[in-house]
This record gives sequence, C-alpha cells and structure tokens, in this order.
Amino acid sequence: MSYSKTLVSIALISASQASFSLEPTTGEIELGVVSTTGNTETSSIKSKLSVNQDFQSWRNSYLIDTLFKEERITEDDGSKRTETSAERYFASAQGDYKLNEEHSALFVYGSYENDRFAGFDQQNSVAAGYADQIFKNETASLNYNAGPGYFYNKLNDGSTEEGGIIRLALEYKHRLSETSKFKQTFSTEAAVESDDNTKSKSETSLSATLMGNLSLKASYNVIHNTEVADDKENMDTTTSISILYLF
Repeated sequence: MSYSKTLVSIALISASQASFSLEPTTGEIELGVVSTTGNTETSSIKSKLSVNQDFQSWRNSYLIDTLFKEERITEDDGSKRTETSAERYFASAQGDYKLNEEHSALFVYGSYENDRFAGFDQQNSVAAGYADQIFKNETASLNYNAGPGYFYNKLNDGSTEEGGIIRLALEYKHRLSETSKFKQTFSTEAAVESDDNTKSKSETSLSATLMGNLSLKASYNVIHNTEVADDKENMDTTTSISILYLF
C-alpha cells in the first residue's frame, strides 16, 4: 500500500465536495527567512500553506509545511563548507462531514512527513473519528477531533514500523484585538503498542496585522517522538518570525 497515495486520495475525496467553487475557500501563506553572519553563519527558510474550505456538507483543510536550514562551517585549515542541518517536509489533508449545522462532524485525516534529521525517512498516518467544538464566544474558540488510526514509518536505516494509533488534535484561537490574535494547536498520535513511536506536535503563535492582508507572525513549534535512534533527540523545536498573507 502506498501511504503517500492514501493522503492524496483523502485530499481528492475532500476536494470533490467543492464542486470546483472557490467561494468558501480561505487560507494563509507563510514565509520566514533567517540569516546570521559572524562567528556562526546560517540561513533558514520556513514556509507554510494552509487552506480551509467550508461547504454545505463538508469542511476541508489542507496543510503543507517545510523547513530548511544550512550552516556554513569553518574547518581547522580555514576553508569553509556548507552543511544542511535541518530539512523537513510535511503535508496533511482532512475532510469533515458535517452532522448538523453546528460543528460536530465525522472526519478522515491523512498525513505525510519527511524529516531525515529526526531519523525518519518518512512518517505516514491515517485516522478517522469524531470532531466537534468545545466552546465558542465572541473572542475565542476551542475545537477538537479524536479517533483511531494507523501509522507507517520508514527509518533512515531502511527498517519500517507500523501499527495502530489514537489521534487527538486540539485548536484554540483567541482574538486579542482587532489586529492581533493568539493561536495554539496540538496533536498527538499515540501508539496503541507501548513500544511503538508516539508523535506529538504543537504550535504556539501570535500574529498582528501589518496592513491589508499582510500580518507578522511569531511562533514556537515543538515536535516530539518517543522512539528515536540513539544518536537523535526526542524533541525538535523551532522559533520563527514570518510574514503571513491571508486570502
């Protein structure tokens, strides 16, 4: 079974509900570039595309997230070489079939991630279950989805892992003012078997409108894997400042 094909299939099933109309589509394009010189020379590029669609019977969401970092290292003889120190690609798609006019829905989700510096050639997951909104008021909201699923991982050494998971995802939004908002997302794919890998992800962000559709975003991202190679860390963190374009 091709798990990348599974993700694409889920995206196409969700997109088929769109009737090729773009009217209910919103999204964000995020780009952050960081360069340092002096004793340490590095360059980092972080990009993200998120798209949300809200149709009569379906809510769909798509995400593409990338991170690339290079370091320029000075050797003992004075020569310099460039080394890639981070390279991550992540894509996901989720379709929610609405059960009523509120926010309760049945969801299907698929994701693919390639992060060779974390010890994984690829991490794939699919899940299905129930989604709903815990609360919503004039300034804040909290949504969740939860359900069983399946993961398939391929490690850098060529070995593979697969098994059952329980996926839980939370999204909290708080509008601080007319021009600023706070957002917290968290997801975990808890392995059913205790010796399998559990992957958790979190993003804490604060964004402020600059002008028109442009915003400035500061974010702190955490990725945690319980089972990694001996020479790898369990947790990766990224702090970034990015420009957002909203559409």
